[in-house]
Amino acid sequence: MLQVYCYSRCTTCKKALAWLDARGVAYELLDIKADHPDEETLRRYHAMSGLPLKRFFNTSGIPYRELGLSKKLPDMPEDEQFRLLAGDGMLVKRPLVVGEDFVLTGFKEAEWAEKLLK
Repeated sequence: MLQVYCYSRCTTCKKALAWLDARGVAYELLDIKADHPDEETLRRYHAMSGLPLKRFFNTSGIPYRELGLSKKLPDMPEDEQFRLLAGDGMLVKRPLVVGEDFVLTGFKEAEWAEKLLK
């Protein structure tokens, strides 16, 4: 079943869940703050996604800004980036959608439609 990591106070997550519900897409909802993926899981998701690791970061979030990651990430080793993501679910881009053979970060309606409405 589709897994969707969200944060309950995130307006983008609310829009994404409404989009899924309106289309009858079944999913398991996970709280990205409390049940965020561990490092091993994030590595697997990253490999499945084909995306640059930077796309897994919530660049508009407070923890990202407080840590000054916009300046640090370009020179930061991937191992350290994975440790950061695994240590704080609020650093992870949301919603994070995990299917059988794909991963989506953020809510882009056209991208979601392509993957989820086959």
